[in-house]
Amino acid sequence: MYPRYPGYTPRRDGGLAAYETVLARAGFAPVAGIDEAGRGACAGPLVVAAVVLDPASIRRMPNLADSKLLTSQAREEAYAEVLRRAIDWHVVVIGADQIDAIGLHVCNVSGMRRAFAGLRAVPGYVLTDGFPVRGLGVPGLAVWKGDRIMASVAAASVVAKVSRDRMMRDLHERYPLYGFDRHKGYVTDDHVRALADHGPSPVHRYSFVNVTRVAGLVNPLDPMASADPADLIGSAEFAGDPAAVDPDEALVPSGIGPAGTWGENERRMDS
Repeated sequence: MYPRYPGYTPRRDGGLAAYETVLARAGFAPVAGIDEAGRGACAGPLVVAAVVLDPASIRRMPNLADSKLLTSQAREEAYAEVLRRAIDWHVVVIGADQIDAIGLHVCNVSGMRRAFAGLRAVPGYVLTDGFPVRGLGVPGLAVWKGDRIMASVAAASVVAKVSRDRMMRDLHERYPLYGFDRHKGYVTDDHVRALADHGPSPVHRYSFVNVTRVAGLVNPLDPMASADPADLIGSAEFAGDPAAVDPDEALVPSGIGPAGTWGENERRMDS
């Protein structure tokens, strides 16, 4: 019943560049992709990245893929390649205290808006993973598992994940009892045991049920310690794969008030 415009339809064999190529052909270039890392973790920050890629450069990044499908070494290589070839990128870090104060989903949406607003390039279109983000001022498309089929979203996924994993490695140096360098703050058996033995650290999310449950039994470790995200962004080498858990399986918030010392920080392309 409706006319089709083959020139503006992503080809199934177009690879990760299919959507960006079609959107550029339709006059919507440049295209931004947005994704986050750390949504399902019960410790550490939520990191959101926005990346703008040129369709021609996507074909020169054959190793680009969803960050969860890459090995640690491949993620590092893809991260370096994205930053080298991107037209623009912007990273937003939202700390555990902010997540506790206003909620995970609100922080997620707010972080996506801020990451998009931080781009100096003016995108004509935005691609997001999973759900649409209103209020960006440009047309957009949300695609389920978009980080697996759209290059800009995959690039944002890689930038967010590598940035966050490096921060978690630095947090391991500050709080070595929890094994943040291994599980990156996600809920694994080792992490659960460490929480039970030592109680929450200042960078745990007290609005998560498993954290508040042990917080009532054990005093938090060094509750006055500070961890400035500005000191952690990109400052440590990336180490290890995260434990095999689904980051999308976020725990249900318990409604407890904010705790921890993380604030917010942003990293621009030229920082």
